[in-house]
Formats: sequence, structure tokens, C-alpha cells
Amino acid sequence: MGGESKVFTLAEVSEHNTTKDCWLVIEGKVYDVTKFMEDHPGGDEVLLSSTGKDATDDFEDVGHSSSARAMMDDFYIGEIDTSTIPERTKYTPPKQPQYNQDKTPEFVIKLLQFLVPLLILGLAFGVRYYTKSA
Repeated sequence: MGGESKVFTLAEVSEHNTTKDCWLVIEGKVYDVTKFMEDHPGGDEVLLSSTGKDATDDFEDVGHSSSARAMMDDFYIGEIDTSTIPERTKYTPPKQPQYNQDKTPEFVIKLLQFLVPLLILGLAFGVRYYTKSA
């Protein structure tokens, strides 16, 4: 890789976040991609959106070719001090309410709320039909 290996903090790398001066952190290495901004197939906005953080996931998600990975050697300027990169917080889903497995009383009530009016309606039609024919 090019030159001597200097160690940068994330704060130092974060200062380089413009189209005229752009540094990225990928897989623990620092790259000065300023000269590549205009030639990047995804545009300079993609590179700028990855500044100031560990851009490894952004880089890997795109699925860069082996030739793109080989080009990275030309832009290498040093290593990142990994202690300056904040830890990722693990996502913990919110607690769900306790599931009541014994739903029988609720089911019976709902069933009765549906069937009782139908039964009354059927009884009313039956009474009307039999009293009318007599």
C-alpha cells in the first residue's frame, strides 16, 4: 500500500467531508478519495454520504468489483484508530404484551353477540309466518 501507515482518529477523518477534500474509512483503513470524486460511477454524493463514519457496510452493500477493490490501494493514506469509532448499538425489539392463550370466554361472548340477534330475528320471522297463515 502507498506510503507510510499513519494512524488517524475518526474526528480527524470526519473533517475531510467535502468534494474538494474527502476521506473514507473502509475496513479499518483510511482512504483519500478526493481525486476519485468525479470519476466515481455512483457520483460524488454517494462518497460524501459515507464520510465521518465507518463506511465498510456502505461499501460492501453495493458489491464492488475486484478491480474497484484493487483501485483502493491508490487512495490509501493510513489506518483508523478503532477506539475512536463508536460501538454499534444492537437493536432490541420492544416488549410485546403477554399473549393470553385462554381466549375461550371472549370467543363465546363474541359468538353469542352474533348468534342471539340472529336467533331473535329468526324467531320473529317464524312467529309472523305461522300467525299469518292461520
